[in-house]
Amino acid sequence: MVLYTSPFPNSFLSVLHSFSWGLIFPCYWLADRLVGSFVPTTYEKRQRADDPCYFHALCIIITTPIYLALLVASLPFALIGFLLWSPLQSARRPYIYSRLKDKNHANGATLLTEWKAAGSGKSFCFGSANVCLLPDSLARFNNVFNTQARAKEIGRRIRNGASRPQIKIYIDSPTNTSISAASFSSLVSPQAGDNRTVNAGIKRTTSMEYKGDNCGSNNGEENREDKGGSGEPHEGEENTCIVPINGEENGHMSDTETDTVNGQARASGPAEPSLEGDAEISKTPNHKQKEGDSGSLDSCSASRESLVKVRVGDGTVDQSTVNNKLLYKASIMKKTSVRKKKHTDETFDHEISAFFPANLDFLCLQEVFDKRAAEKLKEQLHHYFEYIVYDVGVYSCNGCCSFKFVNSGLLFASRYPVMDAAYHCYPNGRGMDSLASKGALFLKVQVGSTPQDQRIVGYISCTHLQAIAGDTTVRCEQLDMLQDWLSEFRKSTSSSSTANPEELVAFDVLCGDLNFDNCSSEDKLEQQHSLFTHYKDPCRVGPGEDKPWAIGTLLDPEGLYDEDVCTPDNLQKVLESEEGRKGYLVYPTSKNHSSSQKGRKASLKGNGRRIDYMLYTEEGLYLEWKVEVEEFSFITQLAGLTDHLPVAMRLMVSTGEDDP
Repeated sequence: MVLYTSPFPNSFLSVLHSFSWGLIFPCYWLADRLVGSFVPTTYEKRQRADDPCYFHALCIIITTPIYLALLVASLPFALIGFLLWSPLQSARRPYIYSRLKDKNHANGATLLTEWKAAGSGKSFCFGSANVCLLPDSLARFNNVFNTQARAKEIGRRIRNGASRPQIKIYIDSPTNTSISAASFSSLVSPQAGDNRTVNAGIKRTTSMEYKGDNCGSNNGEENREDKGGSGEPHEGEENTCIVPINGEENGHMSDTETDTVNGQARASGPAEPSLEGDAEISKTPNHKQKEGDSGSLDSCSASRESLVKVRVGDGTVDQSTVNNKLLYKASIMKKTSVRKKKHTDETFDHEISAFFPANLDFLCLQEVFDKRAAEKLKEQLHHYFEYIVYDVGVYSCNGCCSFKFVNSGLLFASRYPVMDAAYHCYPNGRGMDSLASKGALFLKVQVGSTPQDQRIVGYISCTHLQAIAGDTTVRCEQLDMLQDWLSEFRKSTSSSSTANPEELVAFDVLCGDLNFDNCSSEDKLEQQHSLFTHYKDPCRVGPGEDKPWAIGTLLDPEGLYDEDVCTPDNLQKVLESEEGRKGYLVYPTSKNHSSSQKGRKASLKGNGRRIDYMLYTEEGLYLEWKVEVEEFSFITQLAGLTDHLPVAMRLMVSTGEDDP
């Protein structure tokens, strides 16, 4: 299948489309600004609290006539542009495929050689997030604003989290949970071959300051060039530091270990933050640079409670590389014994993390509706992801029953090459959702090859269902269509047969914003849909019941700018407590309770409305391989930038050969 690298089949149509949109844009921009001036966010209200009460009204009185006059003047040009733009959409392609042009920074082909099927297997990490990149006036109804600046900052934070070093802490004593933060000031590097296993149930979270290749945008390009010349791992490749921690009764390290740690800390230079981008980031409240705000790319301070791996690494790290590249400062935070013991029967790790997982392989985003914001987001993501599919969907009446003003809002980013892609639009959207070409994006990626030159591939699907509450029938119909499209895409893109398998399927993952949760009584039909018999939900026990550690992914918009939750660290700490979740998450609804009334949340079951899903299946995969969930995390790194919590899942594909 040919991947579309431009929205139109020839340059003439592209130029004509750009001209028509140039005529429409002034009217669109003015209307957006005019409506947005009447929809203030809670942050703006707090900022104006000290101003005289008449000041804002005076600004509205002055600016509104100006906007209206300019809007009326731009309408004739917009009408001409619309008459050109609308028929052009029949020739428009359903997506744009973008590949990193700089070959020096491209590493997709290198990744394909990392895993051979003769080995024991490989893990793949998937992320999904609803980023609410609507036109600014519409985004304000979700209590977020400044869409263009948010798009750039979202991209920065994602690539910062995904490209950070992967820290794995090993604890010798399963009974000691009180290691003092004062017991050590930096992490020691591992000795070669020191791969110790971990007792089940031990999870630690860590705070660390590091100065590395991604510690600021100013020197990002230079660092990548240096790495390319010195033979060190490229950005996004496995960069793992394994840290053994001996368990003492008093929770402190031995004198020898302490001396070693302190010596390494003195030998390393202090981490200096980058100041690049401060002026632009300060445009919005959630972009302010505060001490401890580790979500921003320009901050060299990592999260105090970032996700820590406890599995055995794929390899060892050269000690000189760790000492020269990174300065770590870690403190182990004590988890309550109730939280540790309650879920010891779980077969995989789960965490609320202030960072996107290190070495994120695939990213699926929803609500990237604004085209200018999509370009800014793509530009940032390309610093980490080599392959991106964006501007997915249809416009006008092309391929759908009703007129579509915006695209589907779906965006896909990958470190691995994309082989095939397809998009389908849901024809049954209702209300405001019918104005967007919501649908499903299906992708086939190559993740490796066998010694016999058989391709190893994976399937990833991203979707966004009907959002209006009460439209249960619509969502169920969309789930039916989704299953049919999934089966159709697998058949149309498969080049294998049972007798002659040219391709080996390693995984099949479905993710996105499904707009229903697994606890609300109003969502019973969706909860019992046959999709969940084919795909597994790691957070789900069964229809109507989530696992105790699963939390909601829909934040209460009114509290987005509260000091308690406006940074990744703060939001993470709040969501780790039941009382904190009741204050800042939207909870499942029932016939007798309203999710908007916080005082009644205590009587509702669950830990919030989990409407963002990561599903996987074992059907249709290579029979001799086994797929298992290795980690699942709820991510707070986009605190203050969107009203959803991103989710991430790491799958281990085991071949069953050469197991240790």
